[in-house]
Amino acid sequence: MGAQRGQVLVTGGAGFIGSHFVRRLLKADDVAGVTVLDALTYAGNIKNLSDAVLSPKLSFVPGNILDKQLVDDLVQAHSSVVHFAAESHVDRSLSNAGAFLETNVLGTQNLLDAARRYGVSKFVHISTDEVYGPLESGRADEDATLRPTVPYAASKAASDMVALSHFHTFGVPVCVTRSSNNYGPRQHAEKIIPLFVTRLLKGHALTLHGQGQHVRNWLHVEDNCQAVELVLRDGVPGEVYNIGGGTDLTSKDLTAVLLRIFGADWDCVQYIPDRTSNDIRYAMDWSKVAALGFRPARDLEEGLAETVDWYRSNPDRWAPLPRKEMQHA
Repeated sequence: MGAQRGQVLVTGGAGFIGSHFVRRLLKADDVAGVTVLDALTYAGNIKNLSDAVLSPKLSFVPGNILDKQLVDDLVQAHSSVVHFAAESHVDRSLSNAGAFLETNVLGTQNLLDAARRYGVSKFVHISTDEVYGPLESGRADEDATLRPTVPYAASKAASDMVALSHFHTFGVPVCVTRSSNNYGPRQHAEKIIPLFVTRLLKGHALTLHGQGQHVRNWLHVEDNCQAVELVLRDGVPGEVYNIGGGTDLTSKDLTAVLLRIFGADWDCVQYIPDRTSNDIRYAMDWSKVAALGFRPARDLEEGLAETVDWYRSNPDRWAPLPRKEMQHA
């Protein structure tokens, strides 16, 4: 429990997953304060924190993890760091890989340098199942070879290695989490679930890559945050923790669930050519984080229905987006 006690710095805490984690952390009695550092790019929004911004335990600092002086000033005032901040959308990495390497690798390096200087008690680096690359069968455990295929995944794999190197070389108490696909309220509408939900709300067609055969594990964001909190509290420095355990679905099966929630039929679905390097299947073994006490609690269909209700009730958060912002899946 001691690793989390005190002041926690959360990078990317105004993003989708980060903001859910911040609201969870603020409820912890042994957390004296939480500082959010967020650059408020297109995917970050102070509104994601909702009424959490009123908490006396929360401080918000607008800024970029590439700003070495700012990072240095913040890390020295905190006992632990949870690092969500990242460029994260595959399609964007295909057209601007440099930005992903800069933020995801160099930004992470800045945080680790500061963590080393000021002796933080825990540094949790948030990563993704995409670093393992595609698997035809079986599940990747934390010792599996990293085989990223797209620039986004490569940048995350590189940042994972940089983070773990600081444990092995300098003793920085780093843990890495790799989660499967998250879903839930407040996600930016470029990702497939909010993209399809908002298109259905607008009466627009849905587009499926290939034949909709790509398999992903879908994990509710609150379940992921439960696991990250466990790693922050009890994770062993130097260890990687896979976070999964939701529901494995092809993109076609996921579409079927959403159509059922909306009472829509397949006439609104169009098949389009697959994108470059669209990995066919991700799958992870998550028994290590289960040993810390992690148990996913959200049923997929109930979680999706709740997610749909949020987008239906908050059109101001997605309807104004330019159409080009809503064409990535």
